[in-house]
Amino acid sequence: MRSLFFLGCCLLIVFAACGSKTEVAEIKKPVLPPATDTPPATYLTYLALGDSYTIGQSVEPYQNFPNQLVNQLKEDNFSVNGKIIAQTGWTTTNLIEAIKAETLAPKYDFVTLLIGVNNQYQRGDIDTYRKEFIELLQTSIKYAGGNVKRLFVLSIPDYSVTPFAGNDPKTVLRISTEIDAYNQINKEEAAKVGANYLDITPISKKAKDDRSLLAVDGLHPSATMYQAWVSLLKPMVLKTLK
Repeated sequence: MRSLFFLGCCLLIVFAACGSKTEVAEIKKPVLPPATDTPPATYLTYLALGDSYTIGQSVEPYQNFPNQLVNQLKEDNFSVNGKIIAQTGWTTTNLIEAIKAETLAPKYDFVTLLIGVNNQYQRGDIDTYRKEFIELLQTSIKYAGGNVKRLFVLSIPDYSVTPFAGNDPKTVLRISTEIDAYNQINKEEAAKVGANYLDITPISKKAKDDRSLLAVDGLHPSATMYQAWVSLLKPMVLKTLK
């Protein structure tokens, strides 16, 4: 009897121990995001200053050269927030006044400047152009954070080859000669401060034989011409940014 009692007590102890067994939760490893070779995008700000050649008269907004440049830079993992200050018909005087009237960020990662065709078209004083272009250079450098290497000056296209200019040889020659004189000034002044300079005038002259480079108005660049500009501008910008 004593042996049976002892055995019963042992079984009770075993069952009690089993019933009070502590549950141990399984430790799960954290789920890691999938590996990727693509680094996070670099965010940049861009200020484009100019006239009809910058705003993209007679093409869709996404087809002008600033927006094409922004889209092209996405391929190199740059996410760019661009701001355009430009209108058809603006001279250097108009652009200076417009910049002063705008509320701008104190600094942009890079700036483009293309201005002067309306100074020529409106038969303005070329010395005034030089003076005001110098002022616009300094303003552009300021908005590039004081880094002149983040400023990209584009030459003025030569519209003497367009249907808008007509067929009179004297008029065509006058326009071309005057555009060359204006471009000599913006090239000289850009070099003095050390800004990047892109001569897109030779591309614009190709419109004489290739009308696909012109918009429907027969004067301004088409999306195709803007694309040709960007193919030259983008490597310059990338070189500076990297």
